[in-house]
Amino acid sequence: MRTLLVGLRVTDIDRSLAFYQALGYTVVGTVPDTPFGSLTMIQLPDDPFVTIELVHDPDRPVTETGGLNHLAIQTGDLLATIATLASHGIQADPERPTAGPDDPLVTMVRDPDGYLIELVQWPEGHGDGLTADDFKVD
Repeated sequence: MRTLLVGLRVTDIDRSLAFYQALGYTVVGTVPDTPFGSLTMIQLPDDPFVTIELVHDPDRPVTETGGLNHLAIQTGDLLATIATLASHGIQADPERPTAGPDDPLVTMVRDPDGYLIELVQWPEGHGDGLTADDFKVD
């Protein structure tokens, strides 16, 4: 088994698409008129498959995002990502993150509906993603 994607309910599909495209996502396809609403499948260029499904139903706007703590997205150059987002009017917190040489560089942004997104740049030599090795005690 494997996790395929997360479905995020969005209030304004155009506003959400602009945000996620600024993060680097591209639209892979759409599925209109499902019981959930219209589905827009998006993925990052380095992902082998769709990882986020934007779910839009104009009759069911997002009123609360507390059930999802956050999404985490890996970037190879966090400072460049922050600059790109700023050029689209998207504010990162902190704007100038710092970290020790063995620690990840991290900042947070919020999407148009308030979902919290953690942007992470791994330190030199760290593999992609989190594994059991990240939790070993020396």
